[in-house]
Amino acid sequence: MPESRGGTLRGTTGHRDTDPVTGPPMFAGLLLELSGSLSFVMGVAGIAGDTIFHASRYVYRFDLTAWGWIHTVLGLALMVVGLAVLLGKSWARAAGLALGAVSLVGQFLFLPYYPLWSISVMTLDLVAIWVLSRYSLS
Repeated sequence: MPESRGGTLRGTTGHRDTDPVTGPPMFAGLLLELSGSLSFVMGVAGIAGDTIFHASRYVYRFDLTAWGWIHTVLGLALMVVGLAVLLGKSWARAAGLALGAVSLVGQFLFLPYYPLWSISVMTLDLVAIWVLSRYSLS
């Protein structure tokens, strides 16, 4: 097929599913990566030693090892989706919104155990959700 003036083939849109993103979606992908990394670290700390976190008389009280596994799995999922957002995958926006919301709720439930860390990760999740809902990846 002959090329047009812009360098793309005629009859194509010029955007492929694997084009890296720039601007606000790139920021959202980096936020998801950071949120996932912090959740993963929190999860590993919860699994490795139950002496780091402590909460007394909490309604949503789980064993800290269970919280550790929840944060580890959620952190890995956030890192994968953050990478997909950075790569411009078409499914990554919806997955990022969903996992960001799940992470936000999980951090809210974990708030009594480690408040400053949870608030920091919740902020990252909120900004990532806002950016992904506001801007498209294309």
